[in-house]
Amino acid sequence: MRKTLRSLSLAILAILVGTVPVCASTKGGFRVEILVNGAPLQEYWLNGTTYIEALKGQEYAIRLTNPLPVRAVAALSVDGLNTIDAKHTDAWTASKWVLGPYETITIQGWQTGSGEARKFYFTTEGSSYGAWLGKTGNLGVISAVFFKEKIRVPEYRVMRKDGREMGAAPAPAASAAHKESQEESAAKDDLAATGIGDRFEHPVERVYLELERQPCASFSLRYEFRPVLTRLGILPHPRPVFDPLERRRRAHGFDDMTFCPDPR
Repeated sequence: MRKTLRSLSLAILAILVGTVPVCASTKGGFRVEILVNGAPLQEYWLNGTTYIEALKGQEYAIRLTNPLPVRAVAALSVDGLNTIDAKHTDAWTASKWVLGPYETITIQGWQTGSGEARKFYFTTEGSSYGAWLGKTGNLGVISAVFFKEKIRVPEYRVMRKDGREMGAAPAPAASAAHKESQEESAAKDDLAATGIGDRFEHPVERVYLELERQPCASFSLRYEFRPVLTRLGILPHPRPVFDPLERRRRAHGFDDMTFCPDPR
């Protein structure tokens, strides 16, 4: 049985149904989107890695979609920290968010209690929640791993003609399947991470589901500020900024001996 969280009033945490754009990360119908002001950020791909542009100081949210007709759960981490308890574990043992059949939910922040959470926002490594916790080994990564709820197949008893049981028809077998040390180097202001922001009401309760061991889908998105995306070659270099001082430095008095033009 695995730990999960869901809303007290709605049965599923922070439900927000909406359209999903083509740019969303999707695998088998499962989707992960990073939202700023309710709109998904553009995704970029390089050498097998999905990138998004972090907007310094902006709050963001993570939208998850379950395409299945049964319940699924999502282990969701930001900067290597579980969004429910800030622990760094494997996806199987992590606390998870519950998604109902065909459900879409939006997680807006770190769950700091049974009734409240604090907003995600893009900041520098030195100002990140991970730095405050002393867990800076996985900054700049958002990960989600989905698991399906195990559906029990009923057992049927078969009777002989003499009334004795032949035994139960076997149910199908389930599919087979730290603490973080602090980095030695100082955090850099040009590298993105996630802070812990304003408090907001977010009631949850703990439930227990039996899950299939094999994940349905897994996602990993890396986020960086624009200068880093430019250095990686993901975004184009900006055009040089016009410098009036450079124009003045090149100025000189005479080119030729012509007369002043007469505007008549």
